[in-house]
Amino acid sequence: MSNREKRGKVWLAVSGLVKSSEGNWLVVKKRYGGLKGQWSLPAGFVEEGETADEAVIREVMEETGINCTVKGLIGLRTGVIKEEISDNMLLFLLEPLGEQQVIHQEYELYDACFMSPEELIREKDASILLHYLLNESATPIKPGIDGVNPGNQFGYTAYKLYL
Repeated sequence: MSNREKRGKVWLAVSGLVKSSEGNWLVVKKRYGGLKGQWSLPAGFVEEGETADEAVIREVMEETGINCTVKGLIGLRTGVIKEEISDNMLLFLLEPLGEQQVIHQEYELYDACFMSPEELIREKDASILLHYLLNESATPIKPGIDGVNPGNQFGYTAYKLYL
């Protein structure tokens, strides 16, 4: 079964804007898909048994070797592909845990590195979403809220709010 078949017609992806203590952004250059050859944010699909915030930490680690913590939710990108597939992506703000070296995933990425926003604005191969984020100076961040129990009748094994 291909990944496309496994996901069905409703997709949930995550993407992480990782900002270093110096204010640089972690970006990746993909080897495949619609963003092939472009700088974009680390991203991937939410897997079975994980929350979206767990998925973004995993994806950033898999693609770049950078271990992060989630600072909050920036927003949602949602669209429909070819009038059929509901494509949804939650965008999180992350912070790297200490000083770490970027090690990019060879088979998915051409490259991964931290770049300053000033460099990225001038980068012709930056994705549309990246350019949009770079031009948004004051994006409100929704922090995660732990410890809320919606009721045992639901059977949640993980539950977090971003409000």
